[in-house]
Amino acid sequence: MSCPRRPSWPCRWTTVAAAALLLAVAAPGAAGEPVPGSVPGSDSVSGRPGCTGTALRRVPTDRKVIALTFNAAWNEDGIARVLAVLRKERVSAMFFLTGDFADRHPRAARALAARHPVGSHSYSHPRFPGLSFREERREAVLAARAIRRATGRTPVAFRFPYGEFTEQNVRDVNALGYPVVEWVDDTAGWRGPDGGVTVDMVVGRAERAFSPGAIIQMHVGSTDARHSVLDADALPRIIAAARAHGYGFAGLGRLVRRCRVRD
Repeated sequence: MSCPRRPSWPCRWTTVAAAALLLAVAAPGAAGEPVPGSVPGSDSVSGRPGCTGTALRRVPTDRKVIALTFNAAWNEDGIARVLAVLRKERVSAMFFLTGDFADRHPRAARALAARHPVGSHSYSHPRFPGLSFREERREAVLAARAIRRATGRTPVAFRFPYGEFTEQNVRDVNALGYPVVEWVDDTAGWRGPDGGVTVDMVVGRAERAFSPGAIIQMHVGSTDARHSVLDADALPRIIAAARAHGYGFAGLGRLVRRCRVRD
């Protein structure tokens, strides 16, 4: 079935189903480096909060809770430490895996998915603005396939690489079955000491983001030769600071499953 650049929903479901069964392509290269910053796109609520046509950046609540999320795209550094802290503190987080990460580190992906919900961070971490719908679909299908192969779980949400997307990108990802989860702020721990970042700075950025329902983005893995994992190092202090400010922790799994466009 041939579809236009922005196909209708029936056309999209047909192409998605066909892609899930027939798509066979070579794996792209390793994921790129994230660039946290302002994210274009709508923050408004359309229909159910954060479900379609918008990026969810907050849990829709007035209660003093925050949601912790981590991206996984590079290596396994810091993962055991993050999981141990979350388990000890009884805090749930959501992990956004690239398909490339899941293919290269299946045991780590499995460990993340064993206790926490997982989302898709694309397969090869490209910049989505400017991609065709076919290219977007390829990234989403390959990522979902890799994550299922490694973890036995289907990703329940999508996060755009580099925090870059357009409103059309959001609609396209919704059409592929995923709510979009972004963030209020990124701790910038991924920059590491070579990027002039310290654990104190990571904790400070997290604290400044504390507000009802705020989703905070962190990373597992390292990007420098020293294998720095500032987010992992800072996590116990971030949890303690949140509690000292009267905040609890909200899990995103149930919320995004209610938002799934399709099963």
